[in-house]
Amino acid sequence: MTVLRQMLEKYDTTTTEGALNGLREVMQEVALAGLYRGGFFDRAAFYGGTCLRIFYGLPRFSEDLDFSLLVQDAEFSLEPYFKAVRDEFSALGLNVEISAKKKSVSTCIESAFLKSDTRQFSFAVQAEKTVKIKFEVDILPPSGFATEEKLLLQPFSFYVKCYSLPDLFAGKMHALLYRNWKSRVKGRDWFDFERYVRKGSFMNLSHFIVRAKQSGHLKAEIHTVEEFRNLLEGRIEALDVAEAVKDVSRFVKDSDALKIWSKDYFHELARRMQITG
Repeated sequence: MTVLRQMLEKYDTTTTEGALNGLREVMQEVALAGLYRGGFFDRAAFYGGTCLRIFYGLPRFSEDLDFSLLVQDAEFSLEPYFKAVRDEFSALGLNVEISAKKKSVSTCIESAFLKSDTRQFSFAVQAEKTVKIKFEVDILPPSGFATEEKLLLQPFSFYVKCYSLPDLFAGKMHALLYRNWKSRVKGRDWFDFERYVRKGSFMNLSHFIVRAKQSGHLKAEIHTVEEFRNLLEGRIEALDVAEAVKDVSRFVKDSDALKIWSKDYFHELARRMQITG
């Protein structure tokens, strides 16, 4: 358990919630190590909120591991990589369950779930709970994204192939503008948007356009940065800010940082957003 203890040292494990969040994030990094050993990153790249947290310092908790194939493959399966992931946890003295999600309808997403009960982490969590992580792989990804190798140092040193930051930003803006959560607002998208703008990140407009066309959401052509900004301004006007704050509050350590959130604030962020491509 020495490596696990070291990995958990950066988390506040004095509360059950803090310990569970720490365990989830440690398990995510161990899972990435297993995927690396299994050769997964020869075929896929990491993206999404967890990628942003691990490699770019996003200050919020995230639950899922999101990946995209480098080349479309409708027959791709995650199952050949399960053994490498299980072996990585086993090397640390942990037994985990990993299983593919059974699809009732055909989609472009391949999913799996990784589970462990907290009795194996009794040194950190004094409660019997199940920690669950979802893997999702886009097997028919849009084209036009770049990747880069990012280094993780634990549980050992290895490189993870990730979306480049401008393309990560483009994927986030696609989710922010078009995610279908019925009546719910995913405040995490707005938190991530705020983070990108505050860090001065550039968004790849051309990759956003390819994504929006592939998903069928782009009803009119976007050719200019100004047309994109107009689309974003309209989305901000429709935002229920209170619901966005409510959604994201449980994922951040400092909820006071959300007090500034308002439509005016997001309009200002939209004006300051840097766009390329």
